[in-house]
Amino acid sequence: MDNPKPEKVAVVDEVRERMEAADGALLTEYRGLTVAELAELRRELAAAGGDYKVYKNTLVRLAVADTVRQGVSDLLTGPTAIAFVDGDVSAVAKALRDFARANPNLIVKGGVVGSTILSAADIDILAELPSRETLLAQFAGALSAPLQQFAGLVQALPRNLAYGISALLDRRQAEAAPAPTDGPPPADEAAPVPEAPAEAAPVPADAEATDAQASEAVPADGADVASPADEAAAAE
Repeated sequence: MDNPKPEKVAVVDEVRERMEAADGALLTEYRGLTVAELAELRRELAAAGGDYKVYKNTLVRLAVADTVRQGVSDLLTGPTAIAFVDGDVSAVAKALRDFARANPNLIVKGGVVGSTILSAADIDILAELPSRETLLAQFAGALSAPLQQFAGLVQALPRNLAYGISALLDRRQAEAAPAPTDGPPPADEAAPVPEAPAEAAPVPADAEATDAQASEAVPADGADVASPADEAAAAE
C-alpha cells in the first residue's frame, strides 16, 4: 500500500494487535443483516466474551501479512466482520452458531486460535463443546474422587501401622511367656528324692554270743579281771 493514510495505518495496527492479544478470532460474513440484527448479535457475542467488529478485507490482509495468522487471508471474501474472543472460544462459537440458526444471513467462515487456522466445520465442533467452566468442573470432579480415596488411604496408613505393631508385640509377648502346667513337672525338672537311710548289716549269731559272754565277764564296776597267776597265789 503506497503512501497509506494514517487512518488506514491505525486500523491495520489495531487489527494486528487485537489478533495477537485475543484468545481467538472468528470471521463471519454479515451481508443481509439489518442494523437491529447486528446490534443484537453484538450483545449476544459480548455476553459470551466476544467483541464484534467490521473491517475492510484489504486492511485485515495487511494486518496478518507475514505473521503466523496469514492463512486468515483465504477467508477474507465478501463483507467480513471479526469476533475477537477474550476468554472461552467455544462460548463465542456457540453464540455465533445459535444466532446463525435463527438468522441465515449470518455465515460463519472460520477463524484462528493462536497460529491454527480454523474452518467453518471446526467452528461447529467448538460450538458443541461444553463451556470452559463446565469442563473445569468436570475435570475437578474427575480428580476429586481419586484424591479423596488417596487421602483416605494416607490417613489409614498410620492407624493400620499402629494396629499391626500392637498385634506383633502381643504375639511376641505370648511366645516369650512360659506355658502354664496342670500336671507334675517334667522329669528333668523334678525335685530330687531324698535317699533312704542305709540298713545296718546283720550281725552273725556267734558274734552276738561272744559279745554276750564278754559282757558278762566284765564286772559292772569296771574292775580289772584277775589273771590265773593271781588266782593261784590266793589259793596258797
